[in-house]
Amino acid sequence: MLIGKRPDIPSSAITPKDQYLNRRRFLRGAVATGVAALGAERLAEVFSPRTGALAGTKLETVKSPLTTTGEELTSLEDITHYNNYYEFGVNKDEPAKNAGVLPTRPWTVRVEGKVKAPKTFDIEALLKLRPLEDRVYRHRCVEAWSMVIPWVGYSLSEFINQCEPLSTAKYVQFLSYYDKHVEKWASASTISWPYSEGLRMDEAMNPLALLTFGLYGEVLPNQDGAPIRIVVPWKYGFKSAKSIVAVRFLDKQPPTTWNDQAQSEYGFYSNVNPIVDHPRWSQKTERRIGKAFYAQRRTTLMFNGYGDQVASLYKGMDLKKYF
Repeated sequence: MLIGKRPDIPSSAITPKDQYLNRRRFLRGAVATGVAALGAERLAEVFSPRTGALAGTKLETVKSPLTTTGEELTSLEDITHYNNYYEFGVNKDEPAKNAGVLPTRPWTVRVEGKVKAPKTFDIEALLKLRPLEDRVYRHRCVEAWSMVIPWVGYSLSEFINQCEPLSTAKYVQFLSYYDKHVEKWASASTISWPYSEGLRMDEAMNPLALLTFGLYGEVLPNQDGAPIRIVVPWKYGFKSAKSIVAVRFLDKQPPTTWNDQAQSEYGFYSNVNPIVDHPRWSQKTERRIGKAFYAQRRTTLMFNGYGDQVASLYKGMDLKKYF
């Protein structure tokens, strides 16, 4: 595993930006050049005050030593157009088409449960809580595909400390935004909304767990979980809750969406483990999105390659039982 000093170049310069402009950035440029053919209704949708900050807004960042190096980054085009975000569609290309209606400003995060006192944090205050870091992480999906993503954020532990949890808090639950009038595509699924995920407290406090506000040096696109999500790089991607509106500190293991849907397929811990197969496919290998077909297949790494940092969290546990 390669964890070390990040190259001395800004994240925005790692790959040619003109290759990765997404639809909304294109539309913004079109307005600047007077392209009226896009249509007034579409422009109103994209620039509505309800949607708030748009993808493409730069973030001030600092380098982080907690970054994966030595691997080619997945392009912004692939990161923003190959998504799992079922509230906006079950097919990989649908969130990019549908998530523009997600209202990311104003945005607050409620803190509830076993804390000194309930609190509400405004997104702007969270952005200024501490310096934002560039962190390149491997992202591994339970569907056996992977990416290498340059996230922007800071350790989740920094936020948790501000929440002042009680000593009786053993778990952290994350609840995602849900409004059936906005996320109308979700009605086609059998999932009970809002989306819920959870971590053990020691997992959440691990420095690798990231409270995330952006990628490629810019604010998160809606389809990638804007305006605030978590990233837990040693676990399968569905553990990294998107568009978080509430954080609950609990003394018991919280219900989580995919574990509730199919306990035999999606365990609570969901650590990347090539030994434990999904009932419908092997986890021993994965496809790296963006690579040529012949170069996509690679061996899955235990804990997604972050074992040196997190294996001690599970010492003595049967990881086939607690999968």
